[in-house]
Amino acid sequence: MSAAAATTVPDPHIPVLLGPLLRAVAPVSGVWIDGTFGAGGYARGLIAAGAEKVIGIDRDPLAHEMAADWLGDYAGRIELHQANFAEMDEIASDVDGVVLDLGVSSMQLDRAERGFSFMKDGPLDMRMGQDGPSAADIVNEAAEVDLADILYTYGEERASRRIAKAIVAARKITPITRTLELAGIIETCLPRPKPNQSHPATRSFQALRIAVNDEYGALMRGLMAAERVLKAGGLLAVVSFHSVEDRMVKRFMQSRAGQTGRANRYAPEVEAVAPAFEIVTRKAVGPDPEEVAANPRARSAKLRVARRTDAPAGDIDAGQIALPQLKEAR
Repeated sequence: MSAAAATTVPDPHIPVLLGPLLRAVAPVSGVWIDGTFGAGGYARGLIAAGAEKVIGIDRDPLAHEMAADWLGDYAGRIELHQANFAEMDEIASDVDGVVLDLGVSSMQLDRAERGFSFMKDGPLDMRMGQDGPSAADIVNEAAEVDLADILYTYGEERASRRIAKAIVAARKITPITRTLELAGIIETCLPRPKPNQSHPATRSFQALRIAVNDEYGALMRGLMAAERVLKAGGLLAVVSFHSVEDRMVKRFMQSRAGQTGRANRYAPEVEAVAPAFEIVTRKAVGPDPEEVAANPRARSAKLRVARRTDAPAGDIDAGQIALPQLKEAR
């Protein structure tokens, strides 16, 4: 592919922490999986850094529509599959690296009709794969206690009960079907934000998006699938954007590297299992001030990298990586 062709590729989504990621996994070679393809920023970055081929995976039809304009320039080097990254081991095997960029992309937020944004009016949808129950279905049909639990568990929203009560009261009058309608209800439940504070609806919209798309379940299954598809010496690089996701990734890597912490002295003894990973990034890598200035979305991003050993892939205890379960809102 010519340099001229590369410069014409539209990139509405700026890949977060691409530079630190490429430095952490250098030298890049062989076959990689980009499990959250989006606008293809990581895939193109990996190819430019030396990857022979990138297998892209994305369940969002929009990603495939957008890639159609430029994917031909990478014929034979980037192939794209419509699937959930949790299914990567059904698509490939013995790869040299796996990259995951968790959460919602700017190209999804920028399209009001997708229903992810509390800043733009659109249908209350939030489905990444555009199938299954939508956010509107949850908001209008879930019991008040279940709504509160979703907001508290997935969004860490302390006002979850208050917001759930307001939603139920509003939907008795008329169904809630628009993003700005829901955001307005949430705003009435919380103090006006101070300068530089996030919008009052941020945590609630995050929680609904995670619930609609089963993001935590997919993450756990995806990390397990990555362990199965990586060859010895292969690298797993994960970029996350909020504390629960980062904690899950951190504990998965620690658990599979044999760093499980002090054992419970009352627990039965278990046979030691050979570590499946070695941790590459001792601490999470964040953005530098220049990247935050250029791309505010990077502010909360954290990168963690681990290297696959030659130990057989094993089963994962969900408790070891703190898969959140719905719990009663406080």
